[in-house]
Formats: sequence, structure tokens, C-alpha cells
Amino acid sequence: MTTQAKPEEAAAGGGSSTAFLSVRDLSVRFSTEDGVVRAVDNLSFDVEPGTTLGIVGESGSGKSVTNLAILGLHNPEKTEISGSIKLAGQELVGAPTRELEKLRGKTMSMIFQDPLTALSPFHTIGKQIGETYRKHTGASKKEARDRAIEMLTKVGIPQPNVRVDDYPHQFSGGMRQRAMIAMSLVCNPKLVIADEPTTALDVTVQAQILDLLKDLQQEMGTAIILITHDLGVVANTAQKIMVMYAGRAVERGTVREVLKTPQHPYTWGLLSSMPNLTGPVDVPLRPVRGTPPSLIHLPSGCPFNPRCDFREKVVGGGCTTERPALLPEAGHATACHLTAAQKQDIFIDQIQPRLG
Repeated sequence: MTTQAKPEEAAAGGGSSTAFLSVRDLSVRFSTEDGVVRAVDNLSFDVEPGTTLGIVGESGSGKSVTNLAILGLHNPEKTEISGSIKLAGQELVGAPTRELEKLRGKTMSMIFQDPLTALSPFHTIGKQIGETYRKHTGASKKEARDRAIEMLTKVGIPQPNVRVDDYPHQFSGGMRQRAMIAMSLVCNPKLVIADEPTTALDVTVQAQILDLLKDLQQEMGTAIILITHDLGVVANTAQKIMVMYAGRAVERGTVREVLKTPQHPYTWGLLSSMPNLTGPVDVPLRPVRGTPPSLIHLPSGCPFNPRCDFREKVVGGGCTTERPALLPEAGHATACHLTAAQKQDIFIDQIQPRLG
């Protein structure tokens, strides 16, 4: 007898045996004076070794909360986490803090959004990189220093044997980000979570950082989760993409499928709000109207329905009464009440001309 996968599991890959990270039905909730914040709601996805999953969405969509849950960095006294997070088959939800500490930095690591605040101003770059290495390998101070110099060389820091003794304020923004990458990769982790790794960097440095991540991934076979607002970054870096809205996945598939033939109105809105350098110059940008919903008082039905231009096309008003499941369709998965024929017609007639 075979067990049929739930829609969310099928959309996430059905629990692929090749996945290094497998997340199933993940929910993260915070209790506040105003009510319960449903930051992540029934989320499922997989990440395979040597691949990059890009997670995109507006601020407050649940991207960073999801990945902090993977790392076990939420305060357990104030956070309710349910579902399953398996890293190489090991369950992380409910795992003892000591077990998670053994994994963080060694098997999984994170590149934080702002290296200036993530790095300690009181310790040298070399000491901070070496501390992680010593903790997980038992290396001596000299071995840790040599490893720090090796990693700084690998991420392209000039004169690494000298700069290893510098403090974070002596590094430029791009160099600090490279140092953060060196720290996250010092123990050759199999999963790296990059939270907006190119924020506030100029375009040239941004391209260098992304190329560095791709090169190191090819060298080490690392699985990467890339959190970003920039669809252009995802297009050039990731193989798969997951679009999040109000704590839920609304679209998931390969980068080519989702960006070339998007199927969800929210994804249409994200793409229409971006300038197209190869398209007609007279096509105006169309930002997603309205604002993201409160995660305490979510709209009934589809959480995107108050901002959706196409909800009236759904017969019976299902957009306001029933939450759509994430279902495989047209090569990838979407959570929308519009029929496949309706999506195709809308995309061809209204969306594709905007995208060029």
C-alpha cells in the first residue's frame, strides 16, 4: 500500500531522498500582547546538495524567520515551532540546544545580512573566524590562525596574513561580507543560509560576492538557501525559487519556470514592479498595490486576495473564503484559485507584454 503525498509535500518534491534539507509543514508562531503572530504557516520545501534555493518575498513574508528556525536561533520560551526540519535525516525541531550548537557552524551556517553588526568590534577578523574552527575541530590557536588566513585568501582578501589581525571597522563593506563568508565556510558546512548577502553593496561588489558564493559552492558541493528581495540575484544564482507571502509559499519551481512563466498573481506583481532593461522603455512599472497583511489578523481565504487584481475572476468568491493549497501545475507549484486556463490567458494578455 502506498501513501499519497499531501499537496504541499508533492509541491516540495514529495520528500526527495536526495534532499540534504527537508522541511515539512513548518509553522512558527510568536505570542505578543496583541495576539499570536503566524510568521510561518505550514511551509514545506527541499534543498539538494550542491544546489541553491532562492527565497523571495516582501519584508515580513517569513523568509528570515524560516531560516532562523532551521538554525534553531529562535527563543524557545517565546516561540512555538511545529512541523519537521530534517538535516541529513536528523530532526531539528525539538532537538536539544547542545545538539544544535554542534551543527551550527560545522554542518550548517549562516551569512547574516549586515556584517558590521554580526561581527564583534572587539575582536580581530582572524580571531572570529578561528573561534568557529577551534570550537568544532579542537584546533590550536596557531592552526586556527592559519585556517583563517587560508579562508581569507579563498574569499579574495588581499594580504590575508596582514589583514587577519585587522578589526571589522578596518574593512570595507564588501570585505566585511567576504570575511563573513569566510567565517561561515571555515568548517566546510554542507548547508549555508545567505540572508540578503549583497544588501547595501554596490553592483560591482554584489556581482563579486555572488560569483564567490557560486565558486565556493562548486568547490565544496554546498547547499545554499539565498534570501533576497532581488529577483535578478535569484535569476543569476539559484536553480530553484520559492516565492513567499504572509508566511506561506505561493509559488515554487525552477528559476526558469517561475521567472519565465509565473503562475501566481503575487509573482506577477513582483516581476511587473521590476525595470526591464531589454523591454520597451515606455512600459510603466506596476508595483503591487496595497500593503502586506497583518500576521496576527490574516485575511480569510487567500491572504493575497485584498491586493489581487484578479480575484473577481474566481467563480463563487473562493478567494475570500478558502485558502488555496500549493499544488503542482504547469511544471511548478502554485497556491491560487485561478484555473490553469485563466492563468495562461491573463499571463499572455496582460503580464507577458509588461515583462517583454
